[in-house]
Amino acid sequence: MFKTRLLSGILLIILAFAAILPGGLPLLGMVSFISFVGMLEFYGATGVIRRNKAQSPVLDKEYEARDPIALKQQVTEPMNALAGAGLIGAGSYLLLIAFAPEPFYLVGLVSSLTLILAVYVFTFPRFTARQVFSSFTGVVYVTVMLGFIYLTRMSADGKVLVWLIFISSWGADTCAYCVGRLIGRHKMAPVLSPKKSLEGAFGGVAGAGLLGFAYGCFSGRQAAAYLVICMAGALISMIGDLAASAIKRDAGVKDYGYLIPGHGGILDRFDSVIFTAPIIYFLSLLLIHA
Repeated sequence: MFKTRLLSGILLIILAFAAILPGGLPLLGMVSFISFVGMLEFYGATGVIRRNKAQSPVLDKEYEARDPIALKQQVTEPMNALAGAGLIGAGSYLLLIAFAPEPFYLVGLVSSLTLILAVYVFTFPRFTARQVFSSFTGVVYVTVMLGFIYLTRMSADGKVLVWLIFISSWGADTCAYCVGRLIGRHKMAPVLSPKKSLEGAFGGVAGAGLLGFAYGCFSGRQAAAYLVICMAGALISMIGDLAASAIKRDAGVKDYGYLIPGHGGILDRFDSVIFTAPIIYFLSLLLIHA
């Protein structure tokens, strides 16, 4: 398992370099693919469409005790109009951030919500309000948040700044794991993620800060600002990680998917990146571009 996980991680890094270094359309294509697959995983977990194979073994006892109605109303369709509306809205948003001025980005969000609600009202009562909210949440939670990878890369000095996203998320995750294994004693979130410790969390934030500082020195940029940005990003990445775990726990599934061997699905690997990308983008505007 460790070997498979390591090889998958190396392949992810290679693919990230291949898309991020040139930026533009290759990066837009990568973000679009990750977003669409991630949205389908999210829709399966939240009951908009049928669960995928990795999500099928529902934790029946725990899930049924908390939400017996939802368990009985499991969706059997692999795709439907509501999920299609969410994917169309996500695609529209990605095209707008790539080819339209910034004020038009909100048009993509408003259009997505309008399209999803149109499907809801014109097919009523086929879908529940819960499914409608999950459909729009998938657009924001996955596509809009991941879209900040593209926005960061295409900003001024973005070829350097974009790597802070991955230093803050994957770097913090690795440091937290190592420190937690060595000295972890106090549980950070025993219900959601029993293996995570407070010591590991502190190690992850400190480690990400040091990696950011070293990266700043190596690239000849503002090392102190990179340290602050990466520490803040690492802290937010842990919230993203735990939020993804909470959604899985609420849905009664272990993994979002099976696309990445040893890691699970797209959302299992990019759960922290989802939250880190926006904070890196805005902190870069505040501390560096300003």
